[in-house]
Amino acid sequence: MVTFKQLEAIYWVVQAGGFSQAARKLHTTQSAISKRVHELETLFDTLLFDRAQRTARLTEKGEEMFMLAKRLLEQRDASVEQFGRPDVVERRLRIGITELTAMTWLPKLVNQIHLHYPKVVIEPDVDMSINLREKLLADDIELMIVPDAYPDPHFASKPVGKVENVWMCKPGLIDSNRTIPLHELATYRLLADKSGTGMLYDRWFKSNGFQSPEIITSNSIVALIGMAVSGLGISYFPKHCLSQMNAMGMLKPLDVTPGLPDVTYVATYKSELRSSLIASIVELAQECCDFRVMLQT
Repeated sequence: MVTFKQLEAIYWVVQAGGFSQAARKLHTTQSAISKRVHELETLFDTLLFDRAQRTARLTEKGEEMFMLAKRLLEQRDASVEQFGRPDVVERRLRIGITELTAMTWLPKLVNQIHLHYPKVVIEPDVDMSINLREKLLADDIELMIVPDAYPDPHFASKPVGKVENVWMCKPGLIDSNRTIPLHELATYRLLADKSGTGMLYDRWFKSNGFQSPEIITSNSIVALIGMAVSGLGISYFPKHCLSQMNAMGMLKPLDVTPGLPDVTYVATYKSELRSSLIASIVELAQECCDFRVMLQT
């Protein structure tokens, strides 16, 4: 088996200009350097130095071995430096996020991660939270940021922020100049998402005796917005990030009582995972989380 001491021997014989010079560089004896070179020659059954010359001159195979030794020693030194510095992390990180996060504060989070960990490659996986849960269980992602709808003993979760949702519809679909009792909305078609937020609100609807006669579900908030703008029904959307659409007269917020509860988003990972990088990313997510503005940087 080739050792780093053997590789250092051939490297420094060439770089320092001889066996005795290499010995001084490596703080050992000339005989030790000769022994290490000889071990390499025996291992590969080939001469690395032309001993007919007065100076240490490499053979053709010796040149190949020298270049190999140089690369391996550089890789070793780089690895030692990296592992010796906790602030330098180089890896790929797969983060599962919902469409709403992608539309609002994901760019800000990615910028912050790159600022703190420039060698970490982020791979966002945008999907329904119920699918992200399965991906986390299967180790297809290491972290997911989703509504707090999936308590599971396999997971550990930390809150990152909240979404304030309100009822909205196309202007004119409902008389919006008054406070509307929740039960009155039951006469309209409901446009609902079928992921985490939808699951949480479905439970809340049942607890408040609310049931729409017709429901259209979708896994896309963009699709739900489009259907609401077209007047196909009522839906619930983040109060602030769609304010521009409200100002343009495309959607109208409704004052409904009781109001919708806020949805807590959590950063979730496997409970047995022990990673300082994941812990740091969760803290950055807590700092960046803001569902009020679209496409933050």
